Amino acid sequence: MKEAIHPNYFEVEARCACGATWKTRSTKKELHLEICSNCHPFFTGRQKLIDTEGRVERFTKKFGAQTVASRKKPAAKAGSSKAAKSA
Repeated sequence: MKEAIHPNYFEVEARCACGATWKTRSTKKELHLEICSNCHPFFTGRQKLIDTEGRVERFTKKFGAQTVASRKKPAAKAGSSKAAKSA
């Protein structure tokens, strides 16, 4: 490796705006972050849907709030009524 071309590497404490801190290494002496895995909506499970032009509302209006369980109930009833007719 060539001498004197690599940046200095520091052990720093990274700080997030939410207050979380942790030790890491960086070429910068200080790390201040706006968002981290402790406060990011994707990692916390509090993710919100961004509704652009009412697309989510149109979808729920068209298809309703369907769940897998609600779709299985009519199929199970139809299957049991067919079995009763054939017997």
